[in-house]
Amino acid sequence: MTTTNLKDGDFCIVIAGTHKGKSGFVQDINTSKTGHITITVLQKNGVRFKTLGKSVEVTKEE
Repeated sequence: MTTTNLKDGDFCIVIAGTHKGKSGFVQDINTSKTGHITITVLQKNGVRFKTLGKSVEVTKEE
């Protein structure tokens, strides 16, 4: 699934970058001034982190 199909509440796994291997629910989707999609990911343990939309892959919840 492509990042253009991201929506709040989707379950995703981070496939690249600093948070690679982490997973959680997509929240707070934004487009930056430079045109990149940024999202906040809420993990099951309640911790949030920000990452680029291109770094995640939407999957079914594990």
